[in-house]
Amino acid sequence: MMRINIVTIFPAIFSAPLEASIPGRAARSSLVAYRVIDLRDYTHDRHRTVDDLPYGGGAGMVMKPEPFFEAIADLSPRGPVVLMSARGRRFRHDDAVRLSLEPEVTLLCGHYKDVDQRVADHLATEELSIGDFVVSGGEVAALAVTDAVVRLLPGALGDHESASSDSFYDGDAVSAPSYTRPAEYRGMSVPEVLRSGDHRRIEAWRQGESERLTRDRRRS
Repeated sequence: MMRINIVTIFPAIFSAPLEASIPGRAARSSLVAYRVIDLRDYTHDRHRTVDDLPYGGGAGMVMKPEPFFEAIADLSPRGPVVLMSARGRRFRHDDAVRLSLEPEVTLLCGHYKDVDQRVADHLATEELSIGDFVVSGGEVAALAVTDAVVRLLPGALGDHESASSDSFYDGDAVSAPSYTRPAEYRGMSVPEVLRSGDHRRIEAWRQGESERLTRDRRRS
């Protein structure tokens, strides 16, 4: 069984998402166990303070290093310790595959303006970002990474083909469009080739559409 640890100041954010859909089903099938750690449990003042003013001045607050280091010391995790950070390397499908093979993954969620750099330099084994944009905290990113990793665990999906036909499963290609019934809706029709029953033509159409969309939308 894989274990995923999530260190956060907002543990309630994770309750519903980790119980629903594929992450929840994988946990109920004993494929993965989640442990959500409240970073404030590793503070030592009555206000449970996790942030402070930045050295050198400037706007915003910076998350203190001590709670992170103490939380990880208590966990003693095996495997990667990942800081979710806008400065991190962009998370890709290959990373999801790599992390899915680990016995344990620990995700650190930053918040406020930033996290003390000593956490990135001396505690985390890597920094990952889910894109070139900023969200309110690392919780959103940690949920995205968790979902991407867990769905790759053997048995998490109904069949392997469900994952193997996804975007990015094989390199940087995005998947072809999908259609279902009805064949026509408000004047919008499903491509004839998909209704032809000719599997060779269908596969060629899907390959062509995948290449076209990858070329148009993944040039960067």
